[in-house]
Amino acid sequence: RLEMRKFGVKVCMIEPGYFKTMITNVENLEKNFLSTWKKLPEEIKTSYGENYLKEFVGMLKLLQKTFNSDLSLVTNCMEHALTSVHPRTRYSAGWDAKLLYLPISYLPSALSDAL
Repeated sequence: RLEMRKFGVKVCMIEPGYFKTMITNVENLEKNFLSTWKKLPEEIKTSYGENYLKEFVGMLKLLQKTFNSDLSLVTNCMEHALTSVHPRTRYSAGWDAKLLYLPISYLPSALSDAL
């Protein structure tokens, strides 16, 4: 965003929370993680521990229950950013994004950029 400013391009960030999409599908993620895990050298697997992958996938399965299925929250942010005369610097879509990004959103953009 800051790199584009010197070219006169305004960039808005849309920071969505977790939504039910193919990207966040736990079965797909588990399959991809397992495939990558099998390719890792034993030294790296040992440093992470035997239960790392199982615990990580278990956490994802718990989190998946909280994923939002209403993608219009994200597309509404996109629409506003594209059509507004004065779009915001940041958009947070979903309750979890608001919870995570809310403290930063109260800061002036220049300060949050510096952080």
